[in-house]
Amino acid sequence: MPYFQLVIAICAEVLATSCLKAAEGFTRPIPSLVTLIGYGVAFYFLSLALQTIPTGTTYAIWSGVGVVLVTLIAWLVQGQKLDAAGLIGMGLILAGVLVINLFSKNSAH
Repeated sequence: MPYFQLVIAICAEVLATSCLKAAEGFTRPIPSLVTLIGYGVAFYFLSLALQTIPTGTTYAIWSGVGVVLVTLIAWLVQGQKLDAAGLIGMGLILAGVLVINLFSKNSAH
């Protein structure tokens, strides 16, 4: 259950961050509302996941996967350009998340 809670936190944070640009400095009501609610949901479920998964592991997964997903959405929806260095960097982030989950004794299995 804690990893499911973490997945919800990640999805909510990715949605909120993706809508943040569309909120245009919180001048547009709907994207602003989605952003605020998304961050609220993200932090609530992150706090639930932190009850079981160690803080460092939780944050590494949450931020790493979040960065990659937000970047992919920005590429697909907002036309952000990705170069080779960016793709390699995201690959390394994902590799780091996998190493933590598969080999670290600090992750909750």
